[in-house]
Amino acid sequence: MGKDVIVACDFSGKDEVMAFLDKFKGRKPYVKIGMELFYAEGPDIVREIKARGHKIFLDLKLHDIPNTVKKSMAVLSRLDVDMTNLHASGTKAMMEAAIEGLTRPDGTRPLLIAVTQLTSTSEERMKADLLINEPIDKVVMHYAKNAADSGLDGVVCSPLESEKVHSVCGKDFITVTPGVRFSDGDTGDQVRVMTPAQAKKIGSDYIVVGRPITAADDPVAAYERCINEFVG
Repeated sequence: MGKDVIVACDFSGKDEVMAFLDKFKGRKPYVKIGMELFYAEGPDIVREIKARGHKIFLDLKLHDIPNTVKKSMAVLSRLDVDMTNLHASGTKAMMEAAIEGLTRPDGTRPLLIAVTQLTSTSEERMKADLLINEPIDKVVMHYAKNAADSGLDGVVCSPLESEKVHSVCGKDFITVTPGVRFSDGDTGDQVRVMTPAQAKKIGSDYIVVGRPITAADDPVAAYERCINEFVG
């Protein structure tokens, strides 16, 4: 599986995201559609962006009882997205139900990945707010192993954890890593961050990049910089 840069299209509505994508003349970046855009525009925005030729990571982070997640994933599988996700903290039963719901009658399905810990979560916050007293590295690897055991394709994790996830779950278990910033950029509200070149070096399969591209003076140039640093 080749490496790729996923552009986080965290816009508030259709006009904004389409104006942004129109800047990429002839290029079709892999895009992430998250909660803000999906809740604003509904499933039609997924269909429209897909019809333009983009691969789509639908980032809705499902987390509910297994039966609800199963039924919801069955709906999402009909949108023809390339990847979607859920929270690993929903337990193995929920993840197994998600796989069942996501799999189409012909046996195909989008990639399914699990969020281990959000990149805005530090060990201190995890202990104080969530009462999880294990080291964050141990928690992330435990969640990743649960995801692998449940049949998922990979995890969302910090780039700082990508290499170890591969060592625990295998090289074919994909790592999708947000929290990527240019060396001369602002880290924003991310805590655990890394540059595209560093993420490539430690083995991330996909990097998710938002504001360093979407808020750049020249988004296309910023995207090309990410591609050059990460994909080569």
